Amino acid sequence: MDSSDDENIPLSKLKKKTTTTSSSTKKKRRSNGDDDDTKRKRKTKTTTTTKKRIKVKPDPAPSSSSSNSKKRKVKPDPAPSSSSNKKQKKTLKKLEKNERLQFAMQAFLWWDAPSPPEGCQWVTMEHAGVSFPPVYEPHGIQMLYNGEPVDLTPPQEEAATFMAGMDPDGMHLGNPKTAKIFTKNFFADFRVLLGKKHVIKDYSKCDFGPIRRHLNEQKMIKKAITDDEKKTRKEDNNRVLFQYGYAIVDGHLERVGNFNMEPPGTFRGRGEHPKMGRLKSRVIPEQVQLNLSEDSPAPRCPMPGHAWGEIRHDPQVQWLAQWKENINNQVKYMQLAAQSSFKGKSDRAKYSKAAGLCGETIGKIRQATKKGLKAKKAEDRQLATAVWVIDRLALRVGGEKDTDEEADTVGCCSLRVEHLTFDPNAEGGDNQEIQLEFLGKDSMLYKQTIDFGSELYNQNDNMGRQVYDNFKKFCKGKRDSEEIFDKINPSMLNQHFKQFMDGLTAKVFRTYNASKTLQEELRKCEQLPTWSRLTAAEKVVEYNNANREVAILCNHQRSVSKAQETQLETLGNKLETLKRQKKVLKKILKLCNAGNNTDKIPLKKSEKSMIEAATEAIANAKSLKENAKTNAEKIAATEADESAKQQRRDCNDAKFTQAHLWEKVPTADQVVKKLTSWNAKIAKMEMNLKHKDDNKEVSLGTSKINYMDPRISVAWCKRNDVPIEKIFPISLRGKFNWAMAVDLDWEFNAKISKQK
Repeated sequence: MDSSDDENIPLSKLKKKTTTTSSSTKKKRRSNGDDDDTKRKRKTKTTTTTKKRIKVKPDPAPSSSSSNSKKRKVKPDPAPSSSSNKKQKKTLKKLEKNERLQFAMQAFLWWDAPSPPEGCQWVTMEHAGVSFPPVYEPHGIQMLYNGEPVDLTPPQEEAATFMAGMDPDGMHLGNPKTAKIFTKNFFADFRVLLGKKHVIKDYSKCDFGPIRRHLNEQKMIKKAITDDEKKTRKEDNNRVLFQYGYAIVDGHLERVGNFNMEPPGTFRGRGEHPKMGRLKSRVIPEQVQLNLSEDSPAPRCPMPGHAWGEIRHDPQVQWLAQWKENINNQVKYMQLAAQSSFKGKSDRAKYSKAAGLCGETIGKIRQATKKGLKAKKAEDRQLATAVWVIDRLALRVGGEKDTDEEADTVGCCSLRVEHLTFDPNAEGGDNQEIQLEFLGKDSMLYKQTIDFGSELYNQNDNMGRQVYDNFKKFCKGKRDSEEIFDKINPSMLNQHFKQFMDGLTAKVFRTYNASKTLQEELRKCEQLPTWSRLTAAEKVVEYNNANREVAILCNHQRSVSKAQETQLETLGNKLETLKRQKKVLKKILKLCNAGNNTDKIPLKKSEKSMIEAATEAIANAKSLKENAKTNAEKIAATEADESAKQQRRDCNDAKFTQAHLWEKVPTADQVVKKLTSWNAKIAKMEMNLKHKDDNKEVSLGTSKINYMDPRISVAWCKRNDVPIEKIFPISLRGKFNWAMAVDLDWEFNAKISKQK
């Protein structure tokens, strides 16, 4: 029998076979008179094969009695892996249905597909309509009015529950300014539901505490969900997703964006929105219009006793459904998702149009602006000054707003005298600084001091100083509440832009400035003398710095959440701990090098009992969750789970605080090695902390999603061997799939606008 047959024999039998064969072979050799060389060769071959193919643990010394040897039970070992089975066969990952659908959609390359007829967005469209939230189920918990419980009808109870669900210390009720607006608007709508004869008349006497406590209990109960319940919930969500979350457009599958109808609730708004707190009404199918092709079946209405408001067949629009909301009386749309072909075509066209500003076009605009800044007519001077502000400061165009209906947000054309402060630091002399301070889009504060006399704003054209003089003239003799650009409006600006390029609007300038700034900042980084020595992670930090410059230019800000503050504080504490540990390691190294007083070296304390206690607590909490039947048991299980998680966190903190120590006295080499590791950890954490702190109030994602041409980032990643997933998360890689094939030397320039 050859060696290949041996490979399929269990290890225990192979041991017996080898012993038996060995003894019989010796007898045979003696009888046949084999020479020593032959015996050596055979022995060597057998030993080599055994060593190479099997690792045999030595058996206990065999008994002298052959009968005992036969009676001994040998536990069969697992079959040895042959040369073909040494490596386990890799099995393909079983994809879930939504993952398979995602891959199927990615296979459609819309940029290579034929375009629909001119003026049409699609030829055929089929979808399942809109998914509506479940009907409200009353909980029966009474609110208090003047200390007494009050009976409410289901619609009234639902409205009271909305208010009880608001965080008293949150951004709306925790701020005295917004709380006043919020409560006033809510109570006005609540009184309409209550009716004139209802006992509730004064908001200050309302107490939503009982309902709030009930909601908190429900949150605790929901946290006690078991793994089986999680699986069931996931299946229910997937059922809705597979029914409503996909559409068939021109024969291919597309993902639908907002297929879930907005539920009723209190309107939040941003900043000091004048309508915050108002009650959003529940939308019913009769308010919804669907849009699909004539040959597609109309989807069944999911609410019994109701019907769709209207079925339309309009291929000139992209929306799948539309309805009006009651707060601002605006039309809302259900559209395809961000990674759809519709959005991809729109994005590519947007960036290509912005690229058309490069080169000659922007040169002509700036030349006309320079001339207009000194024009005799005030209208022409204001127009040129507004163009300069939009071009160089990347301000939005702005427009008139009804502050009773919308928040008082401001853009270029709606700037008022009160938004400008000349010489904010009172330096006097020839100072040409102006502080701009106003609420921009989404009520985000824009507050920057611009030095119009600096070289940055006067390179080649010297326009900065002229713009400063114009601002002084425009503000002279006006009250704080009056507009600076009182002789122009956004329509006049956009009409002015069209003479330089078809379809050019003020909005295109922001896309152009964002993309151009990113490209220039990245090029600066690549020209650094140390660039080639940077790691991929360090290059990503430089990319984020460039991204931050764009976000600052476009005033893309965000509020710092409590979670962010906690995370920064935790990182800071960890960094300080690492630095203290480094000092301890240096002291240990001195003691090791001295060779004496090693008893003074601190050693690691046992963590076994703490780890076991945390593991046991987590297991107990899981058991409580699985066995909980009543609400009280579920609440107790949630409390036990939170306590166990805190115990595990404490355990991890304890492990971290003594991670630099050893269980026994280390050697000097071990200490040096750990010191090197700690230096690397400190450097990495310092970089991470600085990055998070620098970007805590800056929204890098807004610029990346909406303003910076993604092809700049893709080309940069290819040039610098940075994985694209370090820059774009999976959602953006799907949204910008059309940009992934660009060459590494791709540039944002005027040639792009001419490509199809």
